[in-house]
Amino acid sequence: MKGLRGVIGRVRGWRRGWHERSKLQRIDLYTRVTLCSVTWFFAVSWGLLPLGDALDEGPVALALAGAFLAANITQSVLSNRNVALAFDDYRGTAPFPPGRLRLPVVLQALMTGLLVALAAVGGVQEEGLVLLVLDLPVAFGIPYVLLVPVRKFLLHSAAFSAVVLALLAAVGVPGGLLFGAFVSLVVVVLLVLVSARPSVWSLSVMWQAEEARDMQARLAVAEERLRFGRDMHDVLGRNLSVIALKSELAVELAQRGNPAAMDQMVEVQRIARASQQEVRDVVRGYREADLPTELMGAQGVLQAAGITVSVEGADGPAGIGAPAAVQAALGWVVRETATNVLRHGDPRHCWIRLARTRDAVVLEVENDGAGATRPLGGADGDNGGDGGGSGLAGLRVRLGALGGSLSAGAVGDDLFRVTATVPLTARPDANGRLALSPDPSAAPSAAPSVLPEER
Repeated sequence: MKGLRGVIGRVRGWRRGWHERSKLQRIDLYTRVTLCSVTWFFAVSWGLLPLGDALDEGPVALALAGAFLAANITQSVLSNRNVALAFDDYRGTAPFPPGRLRLPVVLQALMTGLLVALAAVGGVQEEGLVLLVLDLPVAFGIPYVLLVPVRKFLLHSAAFSAVVLALLAAVGVPGGLLFGAFVSLVVVVLLVLVSARPSVWSLSVMWQAEEARDMQARLAVAEERLRFGRDMHDVLGRNLSVIALKSELAVELAQRGNPAAMDQMVEVQRIARASQQEVRDVVRGYREADLPTELMGAQGVLQAAGITVSVEGADGPAGIGAPAAVQAALGWVVRETATNVLRHGDPRHCWIRLARTRDAVVLEVENDGAGATRPLGGADGDNGGDGGGSGLAGLRVRLGALGGSLSAGAVGDDLFRVTATVPLTARPDANGRLALSPDPSAAPSAAPSVLPEER
């Protein structure tokens, strides 16, 4: 039972891992699997079917055919194992170990000798010889074409073709078959070249673009940290210098018995309290969400990450006439959804729409690439259940305190949408300030319908 549970757990883990792969990782895997499959396609078709002629040509031809088949299978296995290393070498992430080519080179020479021997004893018919020649360099050539420049690959292929044709001519293969073998070698060399090199080149370009996008996102975060650091330095630097000077002056005055020392300490106390308030203002501005600021910040960060952002309705009455509490709540939605798109999604476009109905303000954040997007909060451990934390649960708590609602889910065409609705029903609080009614029934009937459950 434990073994069965372990297998089921691994299968479920594989499925979860597959769904969480980005599109680029899937393209990478698809390219690798395709190149590996080409090797086996040639091995089991054009490399196997012609060997059936050896069944009627005696034990020597049969032994040669069996040896060729075994060498071909071994070469295909080694080719599949070397493709991943050749990928990494082509991309420059890890060098290819030179020693791993020794056995494939030996097998390639052995397969060539066995093919010539089969032609010499009549173990393969005319059409079969052309097909075997077509299969001969595939398994070795697919990883090798990624390891050397194109010019070197073509020169080595031309030299190999000349050796094969010379050996076939030496064992008495007629001129017509030699021409067919020559055409087969030209076709298979070009096929290996155009199938492997362009695929890996385009994949490398996409990986470089992805790495550049990640770097841009990290630079945007670093720039925001530097801005916050500069603000803190500007606020504290001057005041702390004044506090230090006045403290020194107060010490000197106190040593002389001058009553003005008390006045200096009162001034130090005042400056310290003012500095404390200024620091709170800076931190509050950094931690509290302001809708116009968050819209500009989200647009800048997402664009820095290579995502096209479209903001609609931010300059209209929804963004200007809504109460401050409504704008602050929607600012948190913008911040958290932008973070979700940046960290968990694989989008190219993001749409932020702000609209105001008679009774509510509605914010929609929609992005493509929904196949790789995960919801805010939940299993990813981003404190989704904390009312003050990030995630859908935290946003629902914030909006629920204002009588608002939040829905999120896929909406088709690879799109993911988060919709936040906050009512405009308000009442004064105990201090006379404007506060929104916490009654969820105050939510407007004109709010958009609830979207599918979050993923």
